[in-house]
Amino acid sequence: MRIGVLTSGGDCPGLNAVIRSVVHRAVVDHGDEVIGFRDGWKGLLECDYLKLDLDAVAGILARGGTILGSSRVQPSHLRDGVERARGHVAELGLDAIIPIGGEGTLKAARLMSDAGLPIVGVPKTIDNDIAVTDVTFGFDTAVGVATDALDRLKTTAESHQRVLVVEVMGRHTGWIALHSGMAAGAHAIVVPERPFDIEELARRVGERFEAGKRFAIVVAAEGAKPRAGTMAFDEGGKDIYGHERFAGIARQLSIELEQRLGKEARPVILGHVQRGGTPTAYDRVLATRFGWHAVEAVHRGEFGRMTALRGTDIVMVPLADAVETLKTVPDERYEEAETVL
Repeated sequence: MRIGVLTSGGDCPGLNAVIRSVVHRAVVDHGDEVIGFRDGWKGLLECDYLKLDLDAVAGILARGGTILGSSRVQPSHLRDGVERARGHVAELGLDAIIPIGGEGTLKAARLMSDAGLPIVGVPKTIDNDIAVTDVTFGFDTAVGVATDALDRLKTTAESHQRVLVVEVMGRHTGWIALHSGMAAGAHAIVVPERPFDIEELARRVGERFEAGKRFAIVVAAEGAKPRAGTMAFDEGGKDIYGHERFAGIARQLSIELEQRLGKEARPVILGHVQRGGTPTAYDRVLATRFGWHAVEAVHRGEFGRMTALRGTDIVMVPLADAVETLKTVPDERYEEAETVL
């Protein structure tokens, strides 16, 4: 068989591990040929690719990022490019395409699958918001990076008697904020699923100083918002892909808390550092398993489906289910963390 693979959307620790796994399983165990499209769906639409053999994937298991490159393509360009993609698949003699990506990539994968292309998806996102899988690779690494940063920030916050508002990734879900905040013992956590009460947040931080503590750490998911009308808040706009452009919750919260408490407050934005660098052992193993099972699904002809983790097992689920809704943090998980507002 001849298999194409691509990585699309935001990069993520573990992408190279999937690519390596796909090549090893396909080439070594099935005698297949694998090609990689450069820069995600753009590579498929422009027929820009390279051959992926064992030499091409040697030494990439522990590397962050993706050797294939990644990009975002406007939804309208994808819809308009379906026939072009179909032509390139036929021209290259591809028996299957394995796209690796998050919500946007999987929506594009479903679009291509519905158009008749042989698609087997692999989910990735540090946000852990794909509904049909228990966890996605990249999440464990991102939480570890955020937790390490929070541990380090505690010492400098205490030295200067400051409030530090630490912004982590999470547009629509608070998984990274919740896990890293709990792991580091943050004093307050605000998440997209629950609009926060600024008065309650200020009261909680203020009580900490009144009790003689010298600092406070607030973890804020980038998509967190205050309850309507409770504080001045810049909503931002939308980019050309339809994604929200956040105006910086950490900056806005630090200004508000400093005014209310009379304590120096500073924003810290972790940003893309959470997406870069070496994946954890857990993420390497999960990514490797996803790649292995994706190739096996190709050989079984299970197209229009995606790998997913259920308990300890890797199963195949419909792409349609993967993009139907986001996996938000359930209320009971927040109740386990006393500092979530």
